[in-house]
Amino acid sequence: MTATEIPGITDVTGLTGVSGVRLAGRTVDITFDGPVVGAIRPHDPDASESLLDLCGYSIIPATADPHAHLDKSRSWDLVNPPVGDLPGAVDAWSMAAARFSQDDILARARGTALSMLAAGTTAVRSHVDVYPHPVADTVTGTDPFRGIRAVNQLRQELDGVMTLQIVALIPASTPNPWISRLVAGALDAGADLIGGAPHLAEDPIAQTDALIDAAEAHAVGCDLHIDEFTEADPTSSGAPRVQTIHHYAERVTGWPEGRDRAAGHCCRLSGMTASELDTTAVELRAAHMPVIALPATNLYLQVSGSRGIAPLTALREKGVRVAAGGDNVADPFNPTGRADALETASLLITAAHQTPDQALKLVTTDARAAMGLPPAGPVSGARADLLCLRTPDDWRTDSTVSTDSAVPLIASAPSDRVVFSAGRLVARTTSVTTYPHLRPSV
Repeated sequence: MTATEIPGITDVTGLTGVSGVRLAGRTVDITFDGPVVGAIRPHDPDASESLLDLCGYSIIPATADPHAHLDKSRSWDLVNPPVGDLPGAVDAWSMAAARFSQDDILARARGTALSMLAAGTTAVRSHVDVYPHPVADTVTGTDPFRGIRAVNQLRQELDGVMTLQIVALIPASTPNPWISRLVAGALDAGADLIGGAPHLAEDPIAQTDALIDAAEAHAVGCDLHIDEFTEADPTSSGAPRVQTIHHYAERVTGWPEGRDRAAGHCCRLSGMTASELDTTAVELRAAHMPVIALPATNLYLQVSGSRGIAPLTALREKGVRVAAGGDNVADPFNPTGRADALETASLLITAAHQTPDQALKLVTTDARAAMGLPPAGPVSGARADLLCLRTPDDWRTDSTVSTDSAVPLIASAPSDRVVFSAGRLVARTTSVTTYPHLRPSV
């Protein structure tokens, strides 16, 4: 299946830009120069017919998700996990995953990726499970890399439509001597980066070292789940959990420029004292490591009374790069999720006290930067990955509300959206609402 064969995606030839969109308090026309944004001019109602008329729409950078799990998505009903229990979700997924074939994984991942694309996400970094067997099981036919193969096939289908990065998620239960072989097989199957959740391992520091050693041996980057627990979360024995953030940052400090390194979740940072966070921020800055907050999953899975979201404002003020992602969609780690970055932005405002503008940046420009991607958005010379949203009529007719604010976009999450990837129209959603019994006002 090619991108142009996927339902809802067509290549509109001859389209050279958009007309009549709202940008920074102005109504403008934007032209494309191949895959990048060309000129941005005041709106001309008589502009070329090759521009798509989007009057009534606002334009922002396309959203990006720097931390997703496409292989797990849409599996909640198939797994039937316990509610709000991280260890229970891990165990339930591990037991159920053995029966999922490559085709099963591909079908669910494709559906979620297309939902993300329709919502405006044109770049996704997906952590994909590697199953803890160093070689294929010749008796059952089980392929430890079938998840990666499935998502890599999806990447080929979406080539030119969505940028898809694959992180090989090595299970924390993997014996350290197996990690090198699993990493080699995962990279051969299509993975780009090495991932894991070493804080869940029997020896977190040793597994952090094993994952980084394997990444360095293959000259690839790391994106790890880091310290996905709060101060209130003891181990099963009641002992304090071992933090891995400091060792991870120390190990990747001095890595070559351009080699990816990222830390996802980082819930423990939310419970650090001011002095602890100061020290950690210095380490993160030295490591050039972004922290990726994942509000939906951590609000769902962390212990009652603790939000467990990385302290974005404090980290930003200390010079640490930050971003946010959607993480899980209808799987054992979050039974909900709309595959819409504007939902993530809304949660960042509600639960992490980000301003609307900060929240939008965390899921657009900051998210792309955390993925090592070039800038995108309605700026001359930037990649033409763009999201146009039609501001609802009831917002646009209210003179007290600025249609250029992020507030109506995040609050109403308009369903009418037009999505461009590298200057190509890749998704368009339109909706109609009627009120058959409502009498018009005089």
